[in-house]
Amino acid sequence: MSDSGLSPTLLYRTYRAATRIFSPAFGYIATRKLQKQLVPSSRIRERLGRTSAKRPSGIIIWFHCASIGESLSVLPLIEQLQKHRPKLNFLITSGTASSAKVLKHRLPKNCQHQFAPIDTPKAMSLFLEHWRPSAGIFVESEIWPNSLIMANNTGAKLALINARLSERSLQGWQRFPQTSAYIFDKFEMILTQNAFIEKGLRRIKAPQDRVYRGLNLKAIAKPLDVDYTERKLLHHQLKDRLLWVASSTHQGEEEIILKAQIELLQHLKDICLILVPRHPERREEIILLLEDSELEYSVRSLSQRITRNTQIYLADTFGEMGLWYSLAKVIFIGGSLLESYGGHNPYEPANFATAILTGPNRTNFSETYDLLIDRGGVIQVNSAKSLAKNVNYLLSNPQKTAEIGAVAESFAKDGREWLSKITSDVLSIIEKGTS
Repeated sequence: MSDSGLSPTLLYRTYRAATRIFSPAFGYIATRKLQKQLVPSSRIRERLGRTSAKRPSGIIIWFHCASIGESLSVLPLIEQLQKHRPKLNFLITSGTASSAKVLKHRLPKNCQHQFAPIDTPKAMSLFLEHWRPSAGIFVESEIWPNSLIMANNTGAKLALINARLSERSLQGWQRFPQTSAYIFDKFEMILTQNAFIEKGLRRIKAPQDRVYRGLNLKAIAKPLDVDYTERKLLHHQLKDRLLWVASSTHQGEEEIILKAQIELLQHLKDICLILVPRHPERREEIILLLEDSELEYSVRSLSQRITRNTQIYLADTFGEMGLWYSLAKVIFIGGSLLESYGGHNPYEPANFATAILTGPNRTNFSETYDLLIDRGGVIQVNSAKSLAKNVNYLLSNPQKTAEIGAVAESFAKDGREWLSKITSDVLSIIEKGTS
């Protein structure tokens, strides 16, 4: 428990009162979203702090994540921690149905998943009474005041790893320096993704002696799983066709990507695009765009094959990104053509030695992309025209594509070597919580 002498501020007290008063509304919103995604009711109640899962005996270390990317990024760390402390139990919480679905088959031993309780006093009280974690490791931007304060009050030791806050979030915290200092003081250690975030956290009164510059945790993630039976089947369907992948695309980007594919077809008549939206539930919206484009397409969720005439293959499924990255040597990573999204993880395709393309808006991984671009492992594009031009160049020059892919793969390997350092840092927090 923090002994800094910092007291709850009026703003935090107001927040706590508001979350207590409006707890039913917050609960309804959170559970309704999971209902729409057909999550079983027994699991939906986890958002309210109620669980039917039995607590294992012994020490529990709690990892709190947002969604798929953050949850997967901590798995290699958990596996390393288990090598040092094999009797530890681990709990991962996240808020999305997609993360629960993907984690179901990837959890290490002595590790389970729960939906994260909403940040209300009642939900957090029920959660903490049941699980009684000895340490809580919060990931990226999962900074929920009630969760932090209440977990800290139980004596659990807390850390924030892979810290990522946007400039807008930092400015928001900076407006309330006393509350910022009070909240962030609950962390025994804060490891940031890069120097910009380190400086920002110091600016908003995070404890100066506990903030350290780290590396993006997603750099240590193992290569994504590949279903090689499916890969063989798809490879047979594709035969010798030229192929590229546009992954993690968002609303507004598919139109640009389809324009690029139409341009490419003027030069490479047999080219196929695998289109992988960030949110597969947008399939109906994307299918309308495909209809308007008049391109020939197939839809994976409808079990449609890739035929000789397929120009777009809509890969609207969860947990198969490794499959798509293993098939293609040219990858465009979405969330980067428009300002709203900030880009996505380049380490995942880099592990497959692919040539990576990105748009200009990549603030979520700014330092990573900058380093990759400097080394020659990523090419930046700005429009449908430049995207088509660079995909055409890469597919027409396999040797150059292989060189770029080798740089990206080497970069990903370097990142994974950082794993031993962060394992040591997190172990120090766990030791405090279990001593």
